[in-house]
Amino acid sequence: MNAARVTIQTGDFDVSAEIAALRAGDGGVGAVASFIGTVRDRNEGGGAGVVQRMELEHYPGMTERAIEAMIDEAQARFDIRAARVIHRVGPLEMGEQIVLVVVSSAHRGQAFQACEFIMDYLKTDAPFWKKEHTAEGAHWVDARVSDDAAARRWGLKASNA
Repeated sequence: MNAARVTIQTGDFDVSAEIAALRAGDGGVGAVASFIGTVRDRNEGGGAGVVQRMELEHYPGMTERAIEAMIDEAQARFDIRAARVIHRVGPLEMGEQIVLVVVSSAHRGQAFQACEFIMDYLKTDAPFWKKEHTAEGAHWVDARVSDDAAARRWGLKASNA
C-alpha cells in the first residue's frame, strides 16, 4: 500500500496507479470511492467571465498537516481502511485535474461517505488559495457559502461565510 496519505504537488497524478496503490495487499477492501476535481471554465456565480487558467497556492507543511487531520477525522467517523489525497498547486489549465480523494472500505456506503466528508472538509478547512485568470484579468476566488453548508452537514465548524 502507498504509505503517503497526503501529497501536494505541481505535476499531474495517475488515478489508476493511486487506486491500485491504495488497494495493494489489503484483501479486506470491498469498495473504493474516489473524487477527482478538475479546472472548469466558469466559477460558480459566473460573473467573472470564462476561466482560462487558474493558480493554486498553499502554505507548505501547514497544508499537509491540515489534510492529515482531515483523514484522521474521517477514519474516526467512518469504517474505512485507507485514504489518499493528492492536491495540485501552481498554474493549471482548463480541464486539468486539481484534486484526488480516494477512500477504501469493506463496504461502499462508508467509502462514499468518507470520500464526500474529506472533500467537504478540504473545501472549507485546507489552506489553499485560488486565483482565476479570465480575459478580464486575474482575481482571487472567495470561499463559497455553499461549502460552509456542506461542512455544517457533517457537524464541522464552517468559517467561510
